[in-house]
Amino acid sequence: MVEIVSLTTPASTASWQDRAQAKVQSTFSKIPQEWRLSNEQLNNAKTTRKLTGEFFQSFLKPRELEITKYPSVVLVERIRTKCFSALEVARAYSKAASVAHQINNCLHEIMFDQALARASELDEYLSKHNKTAGPLHGLPVSLKDQFHVKGTDTTMGYIGWIDTYEGSKDPQKVHLVESQIVKELLSLGAVLYCKTSLPQTLLFGETVNNLIGRTLNPVNQNLSCGGSSGGEGALLALGGSSVGVGTDIGGSVRIPAAFCGVYSIKPTHNRFSYRDTANTNPGQNTYPSSVGFLSTSLDGLQLIMSSVLSTKPWLRDPEVVSIPWRQQAADEVLHRASAENGSAKPGELPLKLGIYWTNGEVEPQPPIRRGLRMVVEAVRKAGHKVVEWNPPSQTTAKRVHLAFLLADGAHDVHTQLSLSGEPLLPNLEKSFKLRDPINLLEYQKLTLEGRDYCAAYSDYWNSTDDDGQIVDAVIMPVAPHAAVIPGKYYHTAYTEAINLMSYSAAVIPVTLADKTVDPYDESYHPRGEVDKLNWEAYDPEIYHGAPVGVQIVARKYEEEKVWAIAKVINAALLAFTKEMKLS
Repeated sequence: MVEIVSLTTPASTASWQDRAQAKVQSTFSKIPQEWRLSNEQLNNAKTTRKLTGEFFQSFLKPRELEITKYPSVVLVERIRTKCFSALEVARAYSKAASVAHQINNCLHEIMFDQALARASELDEYLSKHNKTAGPLHGLPVSLKDQFHVKGTDTTMGYIGWIDTYEGSKDPQKVHLVESQIVKELLSLGAVLYCKTSLPQTLLFGETVNNLIGRTLNPVNQNLSCGGSSGGEGALLALGGSSVGVGTDIGGSVRIPAAFCGVYSIKPTHNRFSYRDTANTNPGQNTYPSSVGFLSTSLDGLQLIMSSVLSTKPWLRDPEVVSIPWRQQAADEVLHRASAENGSAKPGELPLKLGIYWTNGEVEPQPPIRRGLRMVVEAVRKAGHKVVEWNPPSQTTAKRVHLAFLLADGAHDVHTQLSLSGEPLLPNLEKSFKLRDPINLLEYQKLTLEGRDYCAAYSDYWNSTDDDGQIVDAVIMPVAPHAAVIPGKYYHTAYTEAINLMSYSAAVIPVTLADKTVDPYDESYHPRGEVDKLNWEAYDPEIYHGAPVGVQIVARKYEEEKVWAIAKVINAALLAFTKEMKLS
């Protein structure tokens, strides 16, 4: 039996509620007075179903709206050519983020003062040297609250981490450690201005914690923004960011992207640096978390990934593989299709895509079914091949993956909670009940099961060359539902299986749930208890207007390829939906 270290007593005599409230007030105090909303505006936001679009934009001035509507690639070019100053861009995004937080509760940390000072320095640099400080010069980048930034808290949603370094009061570390990827972003000219909300434990597909409460979906406030990079998804959907950095160990950049209607990429876990980044159960390194990215555009994802890799992060983090951004791999895909509508070019090999309709355990709800059909119809109409995908069952992958995430018996989570005395959230009590860690023999057995699953999946993928062409990527659900009703996220295998294999995966938005074309199917007979719970949770009225996204999965270290395939599919889908509207 492995001995559990006894939990510590709370580090402060103040109640966890008081400490949380003081932190919330401290964060709010960093919003300039002229950006603060009135009680009437805040109350109006609470009763407004859709915060994105016109409602959010009404709080911005025309110039601010112009700046925040540009995708990342255009924005850095306009800063480079001095159409915008880095300072006015930083100010516009800081204001947009402040509005987003006030109406959506999506920030943990506000760094507006630092951002404005940084932007001024960048403007001076451009003026003096007549060149940018790097490819991200002046670009505001939001960060999930796992990444350490000097001078700023990283709470990761834990009250006991306030004013500490991951719960420690070591004066050599508190507010002095900086994540490696943060250093890289700064070296590239990025402006860091806020850190976004995430769920207690990190290992949850909704965003809620005892520190700030819940972050809802700004596209439809009846629903969750997803998790664990949920604050990123919400901020991007509103327009308070054009590109952000998150992490993904079970779907954590893909789920918020799909739920909030934005784009994301989950790379293979050691493509980007995780050094000096906070995490849950950091010693679990069999199936590690990946640094991932979210953006309002696919080009924004390419910009930030290629830029970060240009710094050669493998020289500073031995865990990172020495693979630079390979644009040629992306171009090989893009050359096969029209940039305008994604159609296969005459004389070029069309894409061959797998379609994974369901894992056979939990059936996707009607909006997801329709979204998958739309993508398949679009790519087929564009001249690409689509074949059925029937790989090894995700049931095994989910069981093994979840066992590793909880291999320590939830000891790490309870240790962090004990620092303040805060409770575990009610809907996490079952999964994160404190228990004995699994023993070494169990750990080794699970490791072999995971290895066997990955090998079987790879063998299946290799078998798809029956026509002389192997499948390039697979289209599949991100979840069995669109943005979920809070408390009703019952099944995460669609994303977890991809983490087990450490495959590259992108998410693109497809459509919106529509009560008129996505009715509840009374004739469906659930396969089991979880399938029944998921199916009965679907309410066409509540889900109406919720974003529907799909994930596109390629193999390990194929970030360039999956990004390019996402570009082709996205172009084909846009052309297809435009044609549908005209017909």
